[in-house]
Amino acid sequence: MVLFSRRAVLLAGSGLLVGCSPQPEADTVHLRLATGPAGAVYRRIGGALAEHISEQVPGATVTTVPSGASTDNIRMLRAGEVHLGLTSLDALITSDGSAPGGLSAICRLYDSHLHLVVMAGSAIDEFRDLEGKRVSLGAHDSGTEFTSRRVLQLGPLKADAWNLSQAGSAGALRDGTIDAMFSLTGVPTPAITELAQRHPIRLIPLDAQADGLFTAYPGPYAPAMIHAAAYAGVPATRTVAVPNVLLARDDLPDDLVYAITDTVFRHTGAITSAGRDGAEDLPEAWQINVRTGISTATVPLHPGAAAWFRDRKR
Repeated sequence: MVLFSRRAVLLAGSGLLVGCSPQPEADTVHLRLATGPAGAVYRRIGGALAEHISEQVPGATVTTVPSGASTDNIRMLRAGEVHLGLTSLDALITSDGSAPGGLSAICRLYDSHLHLVVMAGSAIDEFRDLEGKRVSLGAHDSGTEFTSRRVLQLGPLKADAWNLSQAGSAGALRDGTIDAMFSLTGVPTPAITELAQRHPIRLIPLDAQADGLFTAYPGPYAPAMIHAAAYAGVPATRTVAVPNVLLARDDLPDDLVYAITDTVFRHTGAITSAGRDGAEDLPEAWQINVRTGISTATVPLHPGAAAWFRDRKR
């Protein structure tokens, strides 16, 4: 474990968060981590991170805050409602390639893949068939909504857009309330896994859309493949991948962020298993590693995280 100074704990516990009261005897620091909606990987991996930071960083307690996901998490961070949060890189980087002020990255975690899901018997066979169809773009203020709207705009294609959570989208697709759903998430993702286990589904290829995003918005996008073993009965499907990062407010003390960074990379195995359901509970966490963790594009590393990566090179 990495110890951080008492001064750092005092600073972190005494007014960094809007609405927090000072901690006069502060031997502990209470942090809030914005995660995501029900049925999403963000909710599970955020919970695992909170659990292990609380266990491994002396004096720290982390509470998770459910949210709409990426865009909602960025809003809460900037408003001072949370200290830490998960986001997709494309939702964070502005049109001029910069990141919003007041926030910095602790590390890159894993890549999300854009899923376009339909039921097996659907008449939708390719992306252009979404024209005029009822399509869930993900929860409002989520990374799924942000990226899927970009994809539709690049089409250009007009759909009857719905804003449903991961779990809500899967249920509505199953019931025939909607015709298709987008999901930008880790592979596999719980809501789609559960749907595929009970009902035959298909994934619509998005390789052309991946090329379009890569050209229009250089930096956060890369062509990718959802592998054949991801979902029951679904063959490998080409799509686009987007990195996810763990963000911190700039005003978190360097020593505290150093300790959080150390926990993320030294306890990846524990985070992956989440201490509950075995080694395959959070398979996307196996992507967490030092080599890619420092790759946060134009988003600056928090000074505490940067110091940890520098120390790893010594």
